[in-house]
Amino acid sequence: MQIAVVGGSEASPDVLADAEATGRALAAAGATLVCGGLGGVMAAACRGAKLAGGLTIGILPGTDRSAANRWVDVVIATGFCEARNSLVVSSSSAVIAIDGEY
Repeated sequence: MQIAVVGGSEASPDVLADAEATGRALAAAGATLVCGGLGGVMAAACRGAKLAGGLTIGILPGTDRSAANRWVDVVIATGFCEARNSLVVSSSSAVIAIDGEY
């Protein structure tokens, strides 16, 4: 099962803690985490998933694979800018939006 986590590239410490806990819970449940692959909520969720032994997929807006946060296992560089968000959603069985940003 693939579950997307979406949220802002900048967030408060409390929101980042929530994102990390979400990633950890998804990995513990056996889900693969899909996200936009950059910083903020995306990085925190990936970090949580990795700490719990999970697999993470980052679908990047640009073409530079090195832009992915360090907790992304599978990097997909699209060059689609914000249109990559539709790929994040369509690649997932469910979407969790953290702090109201996508």
